[in-house]
Amino acid sequence: MKSEFLAKAQENLGAAKLTFEHGAYNASANRAYYASFQAAIAALAEAGIKRKDHKIPHDWVQSQFSGILIQQRKSYSFSMKPYLLDMQAIRDDADYDSVMISKTVAERQIKKATEFVSEVTKRLQP
Repeated sequence: MKSEFLAKAQENLGAAKLTFEHGAYNASANRAYYASFQAAIAALAEAGIKRKDHKIPHDWVQSQFSGILIQQRKSYSFSMKPYLLDMQAIRDDADYDSVMISKTVAERQIKKATEFVSEVTKRLQP
């Protein structure tokens, strides 16, 4: 589970960068969020934190990553605490709001996703 979700995270990060380069900022913001979300799932799996069913709700991943891996275990930087929630809000705007995501916002989203996925990858791969 860990390696599969880490691979998905890296794939989505690449897709976020590619869509950004082509001016598709809404798609880029969406893929950047999913890259971080999937990296968080990989980190939770590595830590032995899994759900019994196959559904992995966004709020569960966000709360477990923030509450357990950041606050309790201090496995990740406290500066990463708001990333998933903030990035999901931007993804929601990109997907469900009539306003288009700007180049600047998409660029920030990719920067956060790159940091998030890199940090998780660094900790999970020797």
